Amino acid sequence: MKKIVKHDQDVIRQHNKQMILDIIKEKRPISRAEITKITKLSPTSVGRIVGELCEQGLVRETELSSGGVGRKAIMLDIDPQAVFSIGVDIGKKIVRFGVMEFSGKLLYELPVGHTAIETEADRTIDLIADTINRLVKEQGLDRSKLIGIGIGVPGVIDHERGVVQYSSTLGWRNVPLAAQIKERTGIDTVTDNDLKVKILAEYLCGSARGSKKTALIELGTGVGSSLIIDGEIFRGGSNSAGELGHTTLDPNGNLCECGKRGCLQTYIDESAILHEANRIVEIGDIGQLFEAARSDESWAKEIISRTSLYIGIAINNIVCMYNPDAVILSGNMVENYSDIVSLIEEQCAQVVWEPFRGGFKILASDLKERSIVIGAASLVLNNYVNQS
Repeated sequence: MKKIVKHDQDVIRQHNKQMILDIIKEKRPISRAEITKITKLSPTSVGRIVGELCEQGLVRETELSSGGVGRKAIMLDIDPQAVFSIGVDIGKKIVRFGVMEFSGKLLYELPVGHTAIETEADRTIDLIADTINRLVKEQGLDRSKLIGIGIGVPGVIDHERGVVQYSSTLGWRNVPLAAQIKERTGIDTVTDNDLKVKILAEYLCGSARGSKKTALIELGTGVGSSLIIDGEIFRGGSNSAGELGHTTLDPNGNLCECGKRGCLQTYIDESAILHEANRIVEIGDIGQLFEAARSDESWAKEIISRTSLYIGIAINNIVCMYNPDAVILSGNMVENYSDIVSLIEEQCAQVVWEPFRGGFKILASDLKERSIVIGAASLVLNNYVNQS
């Protein structure tokens, strides 16, 4: 029982520390008294946490400020370049890199063309390590301030050990990614599922800012989801929560790559939609489908309408399970063909259970292709803040 209580206390302390730091970042400069008023924590608790942040070199006292009555208050600010982190997004055909300063601003971004599934894992790891070593040198980064590398990877990830347990996108099984990147760069490395770091980015500086509980749905070459509650990523028992694409829509339906029938992704991912379209008209990509719909082609409008209905059903299931205040739609389909968002909203007005209608927002991703790099780099910063 004592261990459980201590764990709960540690979680609360880390949450309060991150909350206070986020407030200082957003409203800087700000006084301790203002932080106390916003957080409703005791002045003693605020003072203790601010003291920890100052000791870490993340927060500093600046000028005095007066509201007009009484003595002046000491204001708190951050040093944007106190520390740096590097974010990496291993995508299907591109590996994206970003250098982030402590304020959350990306100082440098670099996309590198690479199809991981067409090569051995070691070659992809070499590419990542060599690019990072080159970035550190070319950008003149102070290694003493470079606190870590964060990597977002599609698949099932053991984030505590830094192991990619399984990724069909990359063709990897049981790859100790974090350890191998650290060995090649000398920099502490963490890795996590790409959608989990993506929703962290949206929560910190994207569509989910100000949300208490947000669900994210990825629509594109695959289908996935993630959930964040009060700034904490919901992981499930094995960090696999969010495999929305393999929820069953019809037990007698389409055969999925996983071996089951009727998985949601066999109805709404890009390959499934293209397969259905090509039974009617030969097209090469999903963009042609949307162009046909805009040209009032009835077959195309029907396919997109049906796809929107299935997505609406998926949103209803998530809303009934978790009651989020926001659902973010992201991925290639949304980023490239934004028309579908309004169609999904129309379907949700019909299929979402009545008590939840109007109780949440449907939003498109603000950060788009940069979100995983931002989220992976932010994960490093969050871990650093909470390490003491």
